[in-house]
Amino acid sequence: MPAKDEPVIIKKYANRRLYNTGTSTYVTLEDLAEMVKKGEEFTVQDAKSGDDITHPVLTQIIFELENKDGQNMLPIPFLRQLIAFYGDQMQMVVPSFLEQSMIAFSKEQERFREQMKNAVSGTPMDVAPFTVPMKAIEEQTKRNIELFQNAMRMFAPFPPQAPATEEAAADSGSRQGDGDLQELKEQIAAMQRKLDQMGN
Repeated sequence: MPAKDEPVIIKKYANRRLYNTGTSTYVTLEDLAEMVKKGEEFTVQDAKSGDDITHPVLTQIIFELENKDGQNMLPIPFLRQLIAFYGDQMQMVVPSFLEQSMIAFSKEQERFREQMKNAVSGTPMDVAPFTVPMKAIEEQTKRNIELFQNAMRMFAPFPPQAPATEEAAADSGSRQGDGDLQELKEQIAAMQRKLDQMGN
C-alpha cells in the first residue's frame, strides 16, 4: 500500500490488463478516468520492464472518451493546430503553454462553481431553482477568453503592429531572412484573430 501522498502504481500486463496495486484489483481505462476526475494520483508501469507508460495510457483514455457519442471535447481546428506543432520550432513550449492554460482555466472554473453555488444557495422562496444567473455565465466566458488570449501572447515574440503599406510590407519581407519565423508569426496572428473573434 503506497504512502498517502504517493501516487498509486498501476501495472499494465502484456494482455493489456491493468492492475491497481493500491486496491489489489484489476481496473479498466474507465476506472482510471474516474480516478483522474477524483484527483487521485497514479502512475502506470509496464509490468515486465517497469517503464513508466503513464503518458500513453492517459492519451489512450482521451482517445476512448473522444470516441464516445456526445463526449467530443477537442474541436477539429484545435486538433489540426496541435498536430501542426509536432516537429515545429514551437513544439518545446506547447506543453508548458497548455499546462499553464489548463491550470488557470481550472482555477477560473472552480471560482465560477463557487459563485453559482452561492447564487442558488438561498431557500426556494428566495431563489427559483431553475433561475440561471446569465450575467455570471457571460462574465465567466469573457474571463475564459481573456485567459486564453493572455496565454497566446507568450507565443508572440513581438507586439502587434499597425497594418503596413504594400511597399513597406515588401521592404520588410525582403529584410526577413528567416522564412520559418515569418510563417510562425503568421500562424500566431491567425490564432490571435480567432481568439479576438471569439471575444467579440
